[in-house]
Order: sequence, then C-alpha cells, then structure tokens
Amino acid sequence: MAPNTVTAKVENPRAGFTVQLNDPKAGGKRKSSPLSIKQSTLFLILKLQKVLSLLKWVSMASKSKLRSMRKRVKMSQISEEEGRSRGKLYRFIRACLLISIIGLIIEMIAHFKKWDLIIITYNPWDVQVPNLWQWSYMAWMSFRADYVAPLLVMLSKFCIVLFLIQSLDRFVLCVGCFWMKYKKLKPKINEEASDVEDPCTFPRVLVQIPMCNEREVYDTSIGAVCQLDWPKDRLLIQVLDDSDDESLQLLIKDEVNSWSENGVNIIYRHRFIRTGYKAGNLKSAMSCDYVQNYEFVAIFDADFQPNPDFLKLTVPHFKGNPEVGLVQARWTFVNKDENLLTRLQNINLCFHFEVEQQVNGWYLNFFGFNGTAGVWRIKALEDSGGWLDRTTVEDMDIAVRAHLNGWKFIYVDHVRALCELPASYEAYKKQQHRWHSGPMQLFRLCLPAVIRSKISIWKKANLIFLFFLLRKLILPFYSFTLFCIILPLTMFIPEAELPNWVICYIPVFMSFLNILPAPKSFPFLVPYLLFENTMSVTKFNAMVSGLFQLGNAYEWVVTKKTGRASESDLLAVAERETKAMMTQEKIQRRSSDSGLQNLGKFQKQEITTLGTSKIKKRNSLYRKELALAFLLLIAAARSLLSKQGVHFYFLLFQGLSFLIVGLDLIGEQVS
Repeated sequence: MAPNTVTAKVENPRAGFTVQLNDPKAGGKRKSSPLSIKQSTLFLILKLQKVLSLLKWVSMASKSKLRSMRKRVKMSQISEEEGRSRGKLYRFIRACLLISIIGLIIEMIAHFKKWDLIIITYNPWDVQVPNLWQWSYMAWMSFRADYVAPLLVMLSKFCIVLFLIQSLDRFVLCVGCFWMKYKKLKPKINEEASDVEDPCTFPRVLVQIPMCNEREVYDTSIGAVCQLDWPKDRLLIQVLDDSDDESLQLLIKDEVNSWSENGVNIIYRHRFIRTGYKAGNLKSAMSCDYVQNYEFVAIFDADFQPNPDFLKLTVPHFKGNPEVGLVQARWTFVNKDENLLTRLQNINLCFHFEVEQQVNGWYLNFFGFNGTAGVWRIKALEDSGGWLDRTTVEDMDIAVRAHLNGWKFIYVDHVRALCELPASYEAYKKQQHRWHSGPMQLFRLCLPAVIRSKISIWKKANLIFLFFLLRKLILPFYSFTLFCIILPLTMFIPEAELPNWVICYIPVFMSFLNILPAPKSFPFLVPYLLFENTMSVTKFNAMVSGLFQLGNAYEWVVTKKTGRASESDLLAVAERETKAMMTQEKIQRRSSDSGLQNLGKFQKQEITTLGTSKIKKRNSLYRKELALAFLLLIAAARSLLSKQGVHFYFLLFQGLSFLIVGLDLIGEQVS
C-alpha cells in the first residue's frame, strides 16, 4: 500500500454505518476528514434505513399488542361481580368520564383557537368577544373559578389531611419496627415451659383444619399438620370439611384414614348443613364434648404448611402468662415469585406482618387475628363468646371481643407457616373485597360494645380511631377519592391543582417504607405504588358496601388455590392425579355395600368434574377499572395542554395500570 494512502473501513450496514479513516502519518489514529458527497449520501441512506426499520418494528409491535387487547376484549367475559350489578359507584365513575371527555374537547378547541387558558379574573359580561362560543368559554372559566374550584379545593384539602395523618401513622409504625430491631426486642419463651423428656408436661393441643372444596391443597395441609412434633397422645387433629363435592369428600376421608392408620390422632368431620361459612364450621367443631379436654387450639387453613416445630415455638409462650389468649405466627408464601401480582401481594403482606403485627403485638398486645397459623387458648375463645358468623371477618371479630375482655396477644415473627397467594386477579379481588367489607360490618356492630367496655380510654381510642377508622376506612377513602377522582378533575379545574409532593414525593417515600421488609422487591417500587392506587376502587367499594350493608357485603367466597409453587410446577398436579387414582382403587377394593355405593358416587362425580373441566375458563373484564383507566388517560391528555410534567406522567402510568388490570392482564392468564 502506498505510504500516503488513506484506508476507509465500512462496517455491516445492518448494524449501522461506520466510517473509519486511518492515516499512516498519524500513527494509525483516527483523523477527522470530510466525507465526499457520495459517502455522505450513502451514510444518510443507511441511517434512514435503520430509522425506517425501527419504525416498522414499533408499528408491528403496536399492532400485535392492539390485536392481543382486541382478542382479550372479544374472548373475555364480564366478571361475576360486574355482571350482577352496576352500582352507583360505576355510574359515578362513568359520569366523571363523560364530563372529562366533554372537558377535553372544549379545552382542545380553546387551545387551538388560541383562547386564553389562564384563569379569567374579570367579568365576561364586560368583555367584547368575537363570537358566542368564546364568550361561553370565558363565562365557564369565571364560574369555575368562583364556584366550582373552591368546593374541589376544600375536598382535596380534606383528603390531603387524611393522607398526611395516615402517612404519619405508617411512619410511626416503621420507626417502632426499626427500634425493635435495633434493641432486638421480641417475645421470649419461658425456659421451663415444658420438659422434653416427659411428654406429660406438654399441654393438650387441638389442631383444626377448616376447608371447603379445597381439592388442590387438602392433602398438603393434612400432611404437614400430621407431622407436627408433639406427643401423639397430647394432640388431636380435626379435619373440618365443608365440601359439597362428594368425590372430594371421599378423597379427604381416605387421606385422613391413611394418616390414622399410621398412628396419628386425626378425625374427619363433615357438616351436612353449611351455615355460617368458616365461623360456623369452627363453632360446630368446638361444640364437641372432647374439646373440653384440651387447653389450646391451633388453626390452619387448607393451604397452610406449618413446620414440624410450630407448636414447640408457639405454645410455650402461654406458660407463665395466664393473660395471653393468642399467639400468632407469620405467613410465608410458596408462590411469591410466580407473577407480578403475587410479587406485589408479597410486598403488602411482608409489611403487614413484620411492621404492623409485630409493632402492635409488642407495644399494645393487640392486633387482628389473621384467621390461621395461630394458637388460641380455648378459655379465651369461650370467655369472648366463641365464633360468630355475623361478619365475613370472623377472625377479626373474635380478636376484638377477646381484647375487650382483657386478653393479650403475642406475635412471633420468627415462626412461619407456608401458604399460597392468589395467583389470579379475580381471586385476589374477591379476597380483598371480603377483607375490606368485613371490618366495616364489624365496626358498625361492635362500636357500642367498645364504648361500654371496661378497657382503658387509650385502648378504646386506639381501637376506634386507629384500628378501625384510620386503617380500615380512611385509607381506602382517600386513596380512591384523591388519586382516582380529584386528581384527574383538577386537570380541567387548574385552580384546584394538587402540588407535586402530594402526588409524587410522599407516595413514593411511603411506598419505599412499605417495601423495606421485602428488600428484594425494590425493582417493583413504581409498579407497587401504581397497583395500590388501582386496588383502591375495589377497597373503597368494599368499605362502603360493608359500612352500609350494600350489595354482596356478606358474601363469603373461598379464595381459589392452585396447589403449586409456580406456573411451571406440574409435579404437584401429577401427584394429586396419581393419589386420586390410588384412592379410587382403594375404594374399589372395599367390597362392602357402602363401599360400592361410595364408588358409584365417586365415579359419577368424576365424570361430572371432567365434563365441567372442558368448559373454557376465560379472563374477565372489569368495567370500573376500565372506566377509571380512560378517565385518567383523558386527564393526562389534558395535562399536556398545560405542560404539567409530573401530573402528566403520573396520570399516564396510573391510567395504563388501570387499563392492564381492567383487561385482566395481571396475574394468572388463561390461554
């Protein structure tokens, strides 16, 4: 190569056009040199090709997503809850949506006509305007500033005050949790609680497993409970089956019989008349004559798997503490990483147990019983009136009544029981509706008893204002009202605009505190914040229905379980199918008349189950969430006209979050 030759290197055009000039006099270093017209043209053509390819990919991806959304809308079905009734809340949201659409059209016309978008402080009657439309717009702006904005500002300030009070409460709980960790404060077991070498020193414990049509998980919970490390003659297990599926009843009976043959003291109970749901089931079991021979009762739902040492880590806390009525353990989840929905639930429940339950248990000796993974002193249950089915939160009901009778509670965070989170949004929505309507039913029923009780004024105030009003009523009220209704409306009424610290800074900080007990979930901080606001419509609706006894406030729906740890875990399913076949063979080998009769029922029920399984299950559509999605997205479009950065991004992403949930694109998907 000639000494004065310049080498040009052209890379693969598909990866981008690159020109490299090497000059020998410069020691091989790159030298700036103007490109020729031909090279510049080629360079621009290749860049244009790359941009067009990118636009083509974006277009194809968008079409694919829109096609998927259209298919979801076409193939989905309206959820049972939405189909039964379109209540006043849905009509209210739809009215707000209609107003926002009209407002956006008016504001867009005013913007492109270059009408003044700033608040008019003068009387429109004194101003000469070229046409009636502009005069009407100016009159609306004057009316809006004088009459509409003050009412919205007053309501927004009220909600902001509630928001700040609730945030302060949560911050105080976090400080209390940090202090407990710093000082290493936790409940301690009496070292002389029991003599491990003498089984007679162990108290007699009754273990109850209430279940209803829990085909996927019944064997898991029974197997785990039967392996509890406790003297067999001091332990009795009750399997309380409320199932109406006869084939499932036979499966559970066979599971109980197999453990009984192995020496486990376990019995099967079935109610022919299922009244009172879970509370009625537990109340019926406690009425047995042999229960009076036991001192404590441990309760586990059908999807819970306690460790073998569960009783040895919880029951000793009662020793030497006759005033202790309940010891509550923590939940852990086998499917917390299954999908985005389970990850977000894990964040919420980690904060609930590690912060709320632990702090209230240590400083107040009171918290809401979680309904499972807890050990009760039977005398505390009897003194408090036993199980009542007057609400859908029988666990919170008995806890409040026990607290009013002076019993103390202990929460042990290091004792944990595995369970399963609802993997589908439909199951989670029904669970949250029950969890948020029940406390309002209970508050309305037990308020007179709280006022008349002999507990201290401080405990009464804590129970009424913090436990019920602040955490069960105010939280869903301001979350829905402030972030789902007032915020989008302020885009059309700028005089009542919310400050950035209300919609961004404080919510992000509080979400950060909520996520601290689950540090591995920090990448989901923003999705968690958006999803909590999205769930506010369900919680608000449940709270109102429970407080005023509306709609399906008293409906008790069993949370659907899948019986697997992840979407790809098919081993558990295969084991259950194999066990069902073995059970059928065992029943067939029993040649008695009753056995043949059971076999006929079993086979008939199996045929029915197979027939119903062929019915295609579809994801649902949720109209309230979809209406709010469009409301927030329209408000985001309006905020563009005012160039409000933080408001626009919040409304945009919150609207997309509602859209995803409304189309049931979060959680378990049905193909």
